[in-house]
Amino acid sequence: MGKGKVDFARRTLEAFDAKLVITRHELSPSQIFNLEKLLGTEVIDRTQLILEIFAEHAATKEGKLEVELASLKYQLPRLKGLGKMLSQTGGGIGTRGPGEKKLEIDRRLAQRRIARLRKEIEDLERKREVSRKKRIDSSIPLVSFVGYTNAGKSSLVSIVSNEELLVEDKLFATLDTRIRKMRLPSGMSALVSDTVGFIRELPHHLMESFRTTLDEVKYSDLIVIVSDASDMAIESKYSVVKATLERIEASNIRTIHILNKIDKCTNERLNWLEGSFPDALLVSAIGKYNIDGLLSGIERAIGADRIRRTLKFRPFELASFMKYRDSLEILSEKYGDDFVEIECISSEETFEKLISSICEEER
Repeated sequence: MGKGKVDFARRTLEAFDAKLVITRHELSPSQIFNLEKLLGTEVIDRTQLILEIFAEHAATKEGKLEVELASLKYQLPRLKGLGKMLSQTGGGIGTRGPGEKKLEIDRRLAQRRIARLRKEIEDLERKREVSRKKRIDSSIPLVSFVGYTNAGKSSLVSIVSNEELLVEDKLFATLDTRIRKMRLPSGMSALVSDTVGFIRELPHHLMESFRTTLDEVKYSDLIVIVSDASDMAIESKYSVVKATLERIEASNIRTIHILNKIDKCTNERLNWLEGSFPDALLVSAIGKYNIDGLLSGIERAIGADRIRRTLKFRPFELASFMKYRDSLEILSEKYGDDFVEIECISSEETFEKLISSICEEER
């Protein structure tokens, strides 16, 4: 920004009595200091704004730890004293000696806190890994809803899972991965995951701090990409989502594309969407339009590699069989005095686990 642009910004601030300036790009500490001095008001950059929104919406312990870690990593190179405090020396208990400046103490404390936060997040990740292994062993498919922030993911997850999740018309209302159960039209169960919204040019340290949350997407059997049909920037935001999936190494997972909020679209807009995204499903979470189509689409995508088999086993093995019940689509059941016969559809992997552990396949 040159002198003329700064003068124009200052006059605009005065005209609207604005109290805060937010810049689109990340600023260095000296840039923020100089702008605040020239404009006479507080200045924050895009990253700081995102962090403040994150801090407001984090609900779980893991989410709060990840937000604090991201904030400290952002603030560490920007730590500064207050006026003359930069030149003051510390000589109290716990400092390195009379020659250590307050800025150096602040940096050392921040680095210690970052190390502690990383350890706590790693501990939580180990616990999450145990839960993930149990989920994978159960053979119940995991469907992750992803998309640009405020596309309506939480609303759709609430509907398909019949559970009330936090739904707000604001950016990053969801910061923590939330997994619920849903029932598909065939009767088969699946797990559905609501994830943090994506955004373009997400700073690297933010992506790294939320790595454990985003990693859940990598273990999905299906990814449902949700776009806001009424958003004029839908194409560029869809590209951001695809690029983010590649960045977190989840681009090889099967996906389906959902265009939500069609209740806000004109007929002309709907015609354009159908031409631009011919393979996408049009739905409305608010109007509950085509939710059955969404569930059927999920089931078809999950069932792309499923096969049909008849299983026969002894009655006392039924309890063991029920562990896999939610990952099977039951077609027919027969019960005899000394046998149970089930005709069902599921993945080859599930059948292998089930057959090897409890039953004999009927040839």
